[in-house]
Amino acid sequence: MKTWTKRFFYSLLFLIGILLFVSYSCSTSKTGSSKTAFADTSPEVIIGKDNLAVLEAMQGAFRSIASQVLPSVVELDVVETRQRQQFSFGDLFDFFNRGEDSKNGTQEYEASGMGSGVVVRKIGNIYYVLTNNHVAGSAKQISIKLNDGRIFTGTLVGKDERKDIALVSFETKEDVRVAQLGDSDLVQQGDICFAMGTPLGYFSSITQGIVSATGRAGTYVNNISDFIQTDAAINQGNSGGPLVNIYGEVIGINTWIASQSGGSQGLGFAIPINNIKRAIDDFIATGEVTYGWMGVSLVEINDEYKEDLGVKGQNGAFLSSIFLTSPAAKAGMQAGDYVISLNGKAVKSVDQLVRDVGDIPVGKEAEFRLIRGKKEMTLKVKIEKRDEKMVSDSSKLWPGFIANPITDEIRTRLSLDKKIAGVVISNLEAKSPAAAMRLQAGDIITAVNDKAVKNLAEFYAALDTVGQKEIWFDVYSNGHTLTTTRYKF
Repeated sequence: MKTWTKRFFYSLLFLIGILLFVSYSCSTSKTGSSKTAFADTSPEVIIGKDNLAVLEAMQGAFRSIASQVLPSVVELDVVETRQRQQFSFGDLFDFFNRGEDSKNGTQEYEASGMGSGVVVRKIGNIYYVLTNNHVAGSAKQISIKLNDGRIFTGTLVGKDERKDIALVSFETKEDVRVAQLGDSDLVQQGDICFAMGTPLGYFSSITQGIVSATGRAGTYVNNISDFIQTDAAINQGNSGGPLVNIYGEVIGINTWIASQSGGSQGLGFAIPINNIKRAIDDFIATGEVTYGWMGVSLVEINDEYKEDLGVKGQNGAFLSSIFLTSPAAKAGMQAGDYVISLNGKAVKSVDQLVRDVGDIPVGKEAEFRLIRGKKEMTLKVKIEKRDEKMVSDSSKLWPGFIANPITDEIRTRLSLDKKIAGVVISNLEAKSPAAAMRLQAGDIITAVNDKAVKNLAEFYAALDTVGQKEIWFDVYSNGHTLTTTRYKF
């Protein structure tokens, strides 16, 4: 045998010997020894009976909630008709020849979407599903899938953009679970809650968390609701699904999330169900939500503004302008009034007052408590139906701007002499009486009807339209003092 062959042969025998030794050692290791532990033979985890009973009870409760509510939760598959710019070689050629003003055609196309909903009402053989407007409000086709796999064709009953809600119906003689609606006014921080729906296409899912906060503003989503914030995982597809309490009651409708990634980061928001209950009845009765209207423009004001107005330390809503023929004007309200309560309920914010007035039935009289000239007074206003055309018409919105105190910052920015006193104009509404009088943002109003005004309180006191047939202003602008035309009532 050649030398290299011998060496290879002996090396191979040595390697086989090592492998046999390792195999023998592993096979003879004692189970449970300090060196080796196997998952199926590890010591049993010992949990106290009392503790285990608590966990089992909680788990049982969660299972009961899921089995009770999920049959009411649906998946909504929708088809919408959308438009996109349609370019052709002719359009492109025309664009370069005529510039950016060239008009291009549009092309319609169908887009599919998905969301969630919850069955909230049954009338005869018709079931009604509550969801978000951004889920089904523009749908051309709606398919409703139940928890048990049954599928029905849905019909849009009504939609509302202000609250981002919609109601869809389907008809069947078969039995379908209808969800129980709770009382969202009783919801508190720390309450256990469950978010249900079809997140990212995962049908009939449930996540659990707590109520992180209540009364969150919907400023960033153009919604008048005050939201329930939760850390229960909410993702795309959860929109329109219910937020449920430990009693299996719907306390909110999941609507939006705050996220830097587009996915759940523990910041989910649901519309309180009490904000929607009357809307369900409106949808079924008329196909639309009817809002009450008093006819004023309301703004939030800071502490400095409150101090200059004479309402420091008071929560409320500031009435910056008023529609001259509105219910509020007929009742004697004035621009500059500070509303502190409605029907005995304290006003905490502008959003709250807007919601509460909107929920007052048309034709009903409402009692407002307000501060005018540092004095409290009560006025009764007969609420009318909100008309979007009237609301968007600023020609009767008096005066049509927000008056601001002249601060040191404003004096520096406008290069105002310390001798100049009055109020500065901002947020001027186009086509309003102020615009018709040729006022501009940044102008300083120094007098009303030839009466000098030095601050907000004096300005709004002089702005009182009761008993006056016309009003005019003295205005300081760019070093000049001018008198406006007279606005006649």
